[in-house]
Amino acid sequence: MPKTITPRPRTAPGLDGPLASLGELLRDWLPGQRWFAGKDRPVTDLSVLSVTELFPGCLHLLVHASHAPVPTPGGTHPPGDCYQLLLGLRQHLAPRLERAFIGRAGHGPLAGLAVYDALHDPRSAHLLLERLRRPGTAGPLRFEAAPAAHVPGGLPPRLLDAEQSNSSIVYGDAYILKLFRRVQPGVNPDLEVPAALAAEGCSRVPAPVAWFTTTAPRPATLGVLQPFLPDATDGWTLALRALATGDDFTAEARALGRATAEVHLALAEAFPPGGPGENGRTAEAMCARLDAAAHAVPGLLPFVPGLRAAFGALATCDTGPPAQRIHGDLHLGQVLRAGRDWFVIDFEGEPSRPLAERRAPQSPVRDVAGMLRSFDYAARQRRPWRPEWARRCREAFCAGYAARAGWDPRKKHALLRAHETDRAVYEVLYEARHRPDWLPVPMAAIKRLAVWGG
Repeated sequence: MPKTITPRPRTAPGLDGPLASLGELLRDWLPGQRWFAGKDRPVTDLSVLSVTELFPGCLHLLVHASHAPVPTPGGTHPPGDCYQLLLGLRQHLAPRLERAFIGRAGHGPLAGLAVYDALHDPRSAHLLLERLRRPGTAGPLRFEAAPAAHVPGGLPPRLLDAEQSNSSIVYGDAYILKLFRRVQPGVNPDLEVPAALAAEGCSRVPAPVAWFTTTAPRPATLGVLQPFLPDATDGWTLALRALATGDDFTAEARALGRATAEVHLALAEAFPPGGPGENGRTAEAMCARLDAAAHAVPGLLPFVPGLRAAFGALATCDTGPPAQRIHGDLHLGQVLRAGRDWFVIDFEGEPSRPLAERRAPQSPVRDVAGMLRSFDYAARQRRPWRPEWARRCREAFCAGYAARAGWDPRKKHALLRAHETDRAVYEVLYEARHRPDWLPVPMAAIKRLAVWGG
């Protein structure tokens, strides 16, 4: 990609060559961030795609981190990724910002300045909200809001620590701003889908209030502001709490299944239908992902024949429900319980997959399989493992889903097995790269699914 710098909203002396000051700092800092996707591939080059002075002392950057190509049986990894950064610049760094410190520029136009992640700075977070409250532009950045939106000013910001692939700021326990760290061209599903569901009157998904995008180097979604549910608890926390106290979770799982079906029905109304499922093509894609994962994680190799059998059965079974827009990365951490209601959040899909794939119609069984795997994950967080707890939750979730959707995932045996297997393969690769201590959890499922015939 070209090393270009887009116009800034106003002249900022000394910013004509930010890479000269920031390149070395960012090359060292980026791989250590939780949301950096190329941890297994060294950064070979770093280029600035756009830089905008968002407000004095804060730069908005899109940078491209290049990697050496890594060919695998599943295809060659892309040569790099685009990341969104908000960088603060100060002569003297306040003690409260020490954890956000990236480094001090030693040369170039920013020489001598302390550089830090501006999302940790309450002043920068406050000014970012002010941008969202007043739609307009800043260089290539466009700030927009829903027609009826009214966001009050002065809401205290709080950066969430539990984020993974993105960063989020909560404002006054009233709104939450998600900033996409890894940016791909096009509209992000986490803006597109909630907006479409809100138009359908679906109350299970918080509607976007404001958002911002870029036009350079190519149009892309950068962040979305939505209502925050301060009294809500995510499903993962609730499940672990139930396991710790020995409480039953089947009523919650059944209600969650029903809520998931309601969201799927709303998605089918909000987006054009995808037509019948193409099981043969889906099975081929699953096999390719399996080959790539086994190449990266040799521990998968003994199970490849059995896992391939699961995908082969998919190619010859009935197509199941029509393909449609789905969540794409559904698990207990992506749902919230507030009062007696379940809400579904984070429609971005799996960030590691191409945006076009995440926006394409897929089988709703994929979402069901993701949630079933999540129950298994929860059950394995305590010893001894509680397989019966996971089994009851799986049954209750599918029963709740069937009652609302009109079809039962449990009766789509080969389809469900294939999608659950594909999810487990994805989990193995993810855990091997990011959380090796968790690798035994999906590997236990791999062993079961490789021999499961019924």
